[in-house]
Amino acid sequence: MDISSAQGGTHATMNDASGATPRPGPRLVLASASPRRLALLQQAGLEPDALLPADIDETPNKSEAPRDLARRLARTKLDVAGDAARRRDDMRDSYIVSADTVVAVGRRVLPKAELADEATDCLRLLSGRQHRVYTAVCVLSPKGNRRERVVETRVRFKRLSGRDIERYIASDEWRGKAGGYAIQGLAGTFVVKLVGSHSAVIGLPLYETISLLEGEGFPVRQGWGAMA
Repeated sequence: MDISSAQGGTHATMNDASGATPRPGPRLVLASASPRRLALLQQAGLEPDALLPADIDETPNKSEAPRDLARRLARTKLDVAGDAARRRDDMRDSYIVSADTVVAVGRRVLPKAELADEATDCLRLLSGRQHRVYTAVCVLSPKGNRRERVVETRVRFKRLSGRDIERYIASDEWRGKAGGYAIQGLAGTFVVKLVGSHSAVIGLPLYETISLLEGEGFPVRQGWGAMA
């Protein structure tokens, strides 16, 4: 993958950078640099032609509900990526997918932890209780049509001991993760119950994403035969 700096943000062009012949059909852009969202798309048999991450302010507005925050941030990422794509001849007629994930206890939005103290506070708050994960996904078609969904997932953690938290913090897996944990990693052992979408908690609800793309005419299953 060739990652380079460009005016308006960092972008990564994938298929073209490898020297491979671009696949037939419409192009797909992921408005994220998240390796987890990329891996989820690949799990669904989709290989984005480019990554156009959007560097935006993710600070919640005053009294903004967690669901509304996730929706607003996903929409803003879509707008930024859409503007960037329109400035590139090879991406102008692409389908664009954006997403954002918010972890909340009640109306309290937990941070994307960058410091050990932040992650520790999150884990202590989540210990032994249920929280909600809101993931919004948006799709922009080449015709300018927009579709979106917000997926709510309820997650309950076991009661975490001081040692559980201490060892998890030492893993460094929490860094940059909403709520201070990564469910696809070691923190999966903390989950007592999950109601909703596991992939949404990781960062991209696969069922909803595929449904939105198909609804706008993207040939989602076109490459499935080549995966065998």
